[in-house]
Amino acid sequence: MSLNTLAATDVIVRLHEFDTVIDARSEDEYALDHVPGAVNWPTLNNAERIEIGTLYKRVNPFEARKRGAAIAARNIAAHIERAVLDKPKDWKPLCYCWRGGQRSGALSLILSQIGFRVTLVEGGYKAFRAAVVQDLAGLAASLQFQVVCGPTGSGKTRLLQALATLGAQVLDLEALARHRSSVLGAMPGLEQPCQKHFDTLIWDGLRRMDPAKPVFIESESKKVGDLSVPAALVEAMRTSACLKLALPDDERVALLLEDYDYLVRDVDYFCDRLGVLTALKGRAIVQRWQELARAGQFAPVVQDLLVNHYDPAYFESMQRNFVQFENAKSIAPTDHSIKAMAELAQQLLNG
Repeated sequence: MSLNTLAATDVIVRLHEFDTVIDARSEDEYALDHVPGAVNWPTLNNAERIEIGTLYKRVNPFEARKRGAAIAARNIAAHIERAVLDKPKDWKPLCYCWRGGQRSGALSLILSQIGFRVTLVEGGYKAFRAAVVQDLAGLAASLQFQVVCGPTGSGKTRLLQALATLGAQVLDLEALARHRSSVLGAMPGLEQPCQKHFDTLIWDGLRRMDPAKPVFIESESKKVGDLSVPAALVEAMRTSACLKLALPDDERVALLLEDYDYLVRDVDYFCDRLGVLTALKGRAIVQRWQELARAGQFAPVVQDLLVNHYDPAYFESMQRNFVQFENAKSIAPTDHSIKAMAELAQQLLNG
């Protein structure tokens, strides 16, 4: 039998040593956030966890533990039959639950009795979360960022995607947040992750970066949709070197109509999102935009939004918050196409 424990601060630097990371919490707990790469083997599933919790409160802890043990034993047996029987003797799993207690402990004990070298996370997910928050600040400070700046529609996301395709180090915060970071940025059918999972995704991205090479990142504000960018990362971005991406207005409009084509397909949704701007722009202006949109005239709406709403706020924010923005290197693709962005990315990497 071999059952070890490992502090969460050590787990975050030794994840690569384990063959499988097992999250023994319920499906809903796992869905909110989990250790990167972890598989979900619930010792108690969603309904069972509620059942045992109710029994614990309404009857007594002893009865709850008896019932919970019976359920957990069946679930652990099912996990072993499904996913463990083919594992070799030197298989090394890492297990955790909420606080490193009964759920992961029960699973780990049985696996260790089989003869596997099992490691249990001290303090469970709760401790892992604290370690991630602490480590994130150090990671952000250790990396050299190249901040891609540019007004809405200039192609920042396309450029980041092109850089990533060519092998550059890229942290795409909008992709991680599932949001385009504007009042029109919500993506239909896609919910944003919770804040904890967003933080974990950022940490997981940063920990894989080589400090000797630049990390390309977009000039985001403190929030992407409803999610907050970790303060340490915001601070690092705002003091980093900048690249100023530029496109003519007509190319920006064309790019946005391509990237936000779902708004064109759902005019009611587009008009609803425009309505959010009423307090800022006034009812008359917003109603005019909505009328144009319903008439299929999207280009003038987008042009007006860029010139009279997004651009003034963007440039004021950049000048106020990004200390190297004024000295940024200017870059420009030949047009808004993906091909042109790929060519520009190659030029950047070639120096």
